[in-house]
Amino acid sequence: MTVIRGTDVARSLGERVQKEAERLAGNGVRPCAAILRVGENPGDIAYERGAVKKLELLGIAVRLAGLPAEVSQNTFMKELENLNGDPSVHGILLLRPLPPQLDEALIAERISPCKDVDAINPDNLYKVLAGDKSGFAPCTPEAVMAILDHIGEPLQGKKVTVIGRSLVVGKPLALLALDRNATVTVCHSRTEDLAGVCREADVLLAAVGRRGLVTADHVAPGAIVVDVGINVDDAGKLCGDVDFESAAPIASYITPVPGGVGSVTTTVLADHVVRAAKLQNGL
Repeated sequence: MTVIRGTDVARSLGERVQKEAERLAGNGVRPCAAILRVGENPGDIAYERGAVKKLELLGIAVRLAGLPAEVSQNTFMKELENLNGDPSVHGILLLRPLPPQLDEALIAERISPCKDVDAINPDNLYKVLAGDKSGFAPCTPEAVMAILDHIGEPLQGKKVTVIGRSLVVGKPLALLALDRNATVTVCHSRTEDLAGVCREADVLLAAVGRRGLVTADHVAPGAIVVDVGINVDDAGKLCGDVDFESAAPIASYITPVPGGVGSVTTTVLADHVVRAAKLQNGL
């Protein structure tokens, strides 16, 4: 069994992203990401802090756009349109969920698709469905793909099982695996004999958001297990969807939580911002 450290994957990907950012800077373009946050949610602030650190480390400028929790739809849309229309901003990251007075579906439609670096605009989600590489896939599913690439695991012909069907992770993750010619099964809360279905998988991708759901009973000998879940245990510590202690001895590769997929996601975000800057400047 090999534990896949997200920091190793992020370092390898980050080296390429940094070189591309430097090349853009040499052409007079400084890649820039705007992070749009509403309110003072501690989780959002922590994620923002980590994203800023990683983006700046890789040569990407960051603009923070913070709005009060009680912001109106009209005020929010004006801020979004300002970012859409600013040529110095190449990528927009919207921290979600949004407060209830804001229409998230309308906002998703209005964010510029070419700056939508975390794929909330329906245009980008459709491109994921169509296998169109000109758009952006959500960062977390692409981080999973980066991890599989890092260990040199081709998905063609493999049985891949995704646990979870959210629009943020589960569904796009299944589509990305399908685009690589995997045979994909998507499981969810109503899947009968979940453990039995999962044991058929060569690659098991857990993204359901239920602490310790995946145990040794769900893992086939030698399977690759990637844990996308972020949960908190009774002691207040981060943990994943996979019971790491029981599953790890059976798997050939496995990611930990923390220190796995989450460590790669912000580097994928940086990659998307750089790619957006290149596309917007014809480079």
